Amino acid sequence: MPIYHKLGKIPQKRHTQFEKPDGGLYYEQLFGTIGFDGMSSLSYHVHRPTQVKEIGEALDVSPKIAVEKNIASRKFIGFDVAPKDDFLESREPLLVNNDVHVGLAAPRKSVTEYFYKNADADEMLFIHKGSGTLKTFLGNIPFEYGDYLIIPRGMIYQIEFDTEDNRILYAESFHPIYTPKRYRNWFGQLLEHSPFCERDYKLPQDLQTFDEKGEFLMKIKKQGMLHQLVYATHPFDVVGWDGYNYPYGFSIHNFEPITGRVHQPPPVHQTFETGAFVVCSFCPRLYDYHPKAIPAPYNHSNIDSDEVLYYVDGDFMSRTGIGPGYISLHPAGIPHGPHPGTYKASIGKKGTEELAVMIDTFKPLQVTENALKIDDGKYYKSWLE
Repeated sequence: MPIYHKLGKIPQKRHTQFEKPDGGLYYEQLFGTIGFDGMSSLSYHVHRPTQVKEIGEALDVSPKIAVEKNIASRKFIGFDVAPKDDFLESREPLLVNNDVHVGLAAPRKSVTEYFYKNADADEMLFIHKGSGTLKTFLGNIPFEYGDYLIIPRGMIYQIEFDTEDNRILYAESFHPIYTPKRYRNWFGQLLEHSPFCERDYKLPQDLQTFDEKGEFLMKIKKQGMLHQLVYATHPFDVVGWDGYNYPYGFSIHNFEPITGRVHQPPPVHQTFETGAFVVCSFCPRLYDYHPKAIPAPYNHSNIDSDEVLYYVDGDFMSRTGIGPGYISLHPAGIPHGPHPGTYKASIGKKGTEELAVMIDTFKPLQVTENALKIDDGKYYKSWLE
């Protein structure tokens, strides 16, 4: 996230004495990535951020694999994932490999009894239903329908929901999540041809500082285990920070589609990238304007990637039998394309109101036991005429 941001009070010079009003020093912490070579932020704490009182039991939350080597195109009925009260327990990993875990969650309750940290992965939460506030030790971010929340690994957070009706598509990425490189100049600024710009981001605001001692439960995900630690001070005790490594939000409704005279390839919809997968946003847009244009996508072979498409809203013009919350998986190795009838039916249409999120991975995805429970079992036959 190559934008400098700061909140609260910080000293004039880094790594120097920062005195408290009543005496003593604030405690500086570098929140950094890639071994001091990546993006980082410097935060200043009321108490030492290192005070662990107890380490409790650990729970194995590794995905349970049902299909290790998959060749079938599949359709998952996402809203069949049952809601659960707890935010973490509601997460159901569906499609996974060593680079990313993609899943769905339908949490009913806010996180108030503990704090959460993913020590292994950057997290992308796409808010399909619901609204609320992401609360972190670097500030708060209000969110609503259509928002992406990008949460860097190691970020301590809680999440507050306004209601119990929440639906989230999530991706846990074991590679840093960035904006597409081709949309940025060598300084990191988004260029004029980018489909979004820095002013579209929702940056952390409303930094809340808690000067509290006691017992504070921290749940930390690391190496497939959910560890429980008790800290001696409130994790949100930061009085100020600055830097480049922090959570942020971006609304899919602020993505400005790139169109052309003929059908544009999926990379024009790209929103985020990693070294192992990309994320694209399919948004309402005008169709191609060549007099002989065919708006529906051409058939194409996934030779190098598995394609995951999460349908949010609208009428997805190249698919039949699709509704909000559905997920399609088109694996590498076999071609896929528009369903019968949709290719010709798209000719002459002027635009689409479809809204979807696509995740293309560069390594094959494994199908979990959770995914098979919501698999319709016949999607691979849906191209037969």
